[in-house]
Amino acid sequence: MNSLNRDFYNRDSLTVAKDLLGKYLVHIVDGVKLVGKIVETEAYMGVEDKAAHSYGGRRTPRVEVMYGPPGYAYVYLIYGMYDCFNVVTNKEGIPQAVLIRAIEPMGELDAFAYNRYQKSYNQLNKSQIKGLTNGPGKLCKALCINRNHNGEDLCVSKLYITNGIENNFEIVSAKRVGIDYAEEAKDFLWRFYIKDNPFISVK
Repeated sequence: MNSLNRDFYNRDSLTVAKDLLGKYLVHIVDGVKLVGKIVETEAYMGVEDKAAHSYGGRRTPRVEVMYGPPGYAYVYLIYGMYDCFNVVTNKEGIPQAVLIRAIEPMGELDAFAYNRYQKSYNQLNKSQIKGLTNGPGKLCKALCINRNHNGEDLCVSKLYITNGIENNFEIVSAKRVGIDYAEEAKDFLWRFYIKDNPFISVK
């Protein structure tokens, strides 16, 4: 599978967020290819988006990668314990990104289960199976993505996104999650997910 090229990411976050649905997020870890179908995303539109880390032109070491070229990983920590994986979009100098909120595991289920719970897949109960990758922190743990991957080039590394095999699905638009501080921006319908997919984080 070939990774998506730079041009794919060199568009605004709203466009990329929708186009990422159905694509495959891949991380090769110790020779094992972990693959998850992207089923939920959130767009962050940069300096004018009160929910974005770069709102108002904020520029700190943490967000610096967002100001760089498109197609790089932006990984940050929330609540002091969960990593969140984003892809940098739009041209250099326009600090936009898309948060990957949920994926559907595509094979290597024992590896996903071990990374999340230190158990094999057949040892998981129903709620553990449902909670395997249905949130940004959960999918990062399952795919072994952490802040060491911040700034990784998604076009050439072992962490990348490729075309999926299914694109016949309905996209739902909804409010983003966990941004009640963002005034009017909290009501923007900038979260997108594949309708009826069981791995969505918030229905």
